[in-house]
Amino acid sequence: MANLKTSKTSVNVGVDVGKFFLDVYIYEKGLYFQVPNAPLGIKQLLKRLAYYKVLRIVMEATGRYEFDLAQACYEKGLPVVIAKPISVRKFAGAIEQLAKTDKIDAELIANFAATIKPKPTPQKSKNLIIIKDLLARRRQLMHMRTQELNRIKVMGKSFESSCKRVIRLLDKEILKTETKLQMHVDQQSEWAEKQAILESAPGVGNTLTYSILADLPEIGTLSNNKISKLVGVAPLNQDSGIFKGKRRIKGGRANIRTTLYMATLSATQCNPVIKAFYKKLLSVGKLKKVAITACMRKFITILNAMVRDNAAWSHS
Repeated sequence: MANLKTSKTSVNVGVDVGKFFLDVYIYEKGLYFQVPNAPLGIKQLLKRLAYYKVLRIVMEATGRYEFDLAQACYEKGLPVVIAKPISVRKFAGAIEQLAKTDKIDAELIANFAATIKPKPTPQKSKNLIIIKDLLARRRQLMHMRTQELNRIKVMGKSFESSCKRVIRLLDKEILKTETKLQMHVDQQSEWAEKQAILESAPGVGNTLTYSILADLPEIGTLSNNKISKLVGVAPLNQDSGIFKGKRRIKGGRANIRTTLYMATLSATQCNPVIKAFYKKLLSVGKLKKVAITACMRKFITILNAMVRDNAAWSHS
């Protein structure tokens, strides 16, 4: 008599990722278990999931702690979703889930997976992950450098030499990081064309280009309004009934927005379009902060159109 193969149960899996442990909840089975967040623990987790048809395995973005699990899942062909923590928190608020433990969080994430059905997160190449890490490290080093520059002003002459020694050390680390970053960017051959287009615009340097290519891959594929919202420079309405609130920017990708801000400051001096637009806004009484934000929005929409049309900068 032939053996009958039973079909696997379809499940949604939620994982609460911690530094030392992975708390796992299989929603359709009501099954909870915990494994170490280490190679052996991840292997045990995947072995248990092999008995099911995994529709999606959802984990929150922690910055680093979910990386090994996500990579192992990708290698097994599992649909991985790396969810924004704020999305899960808002879902918790919607279902009035106030209590919080590792087990409860794992169940909450699994419920989020089954109810919201978020789309899988595309796998990033190891080289792209290194680029993103190097960009993050450069931001950290630049922040520390700025802190030391500010301390010279605050601490006075007696600490100036100490601060300057730290700044020189940071300058060396920044240079090393940028050199390494350039090496890895050169390996992303598919970026070459977009990189050339972006850097043709006055005010766009390596840092903004690398940030856009690494953290804003949608550039050139979305409408100007959508790309502005994605970056977080589109003013959002705050209206209700007869009340008309002040429009404000909100959300978006903070890393891109910060880098775009610094590039826009430069562009108000060297980019003829952005410079003219900035002066026009100031001439009609706009606050500098408001004018810069408007210039950021105009700048990113120009870059979006350039990539979309596969056209380098042109200003007649």
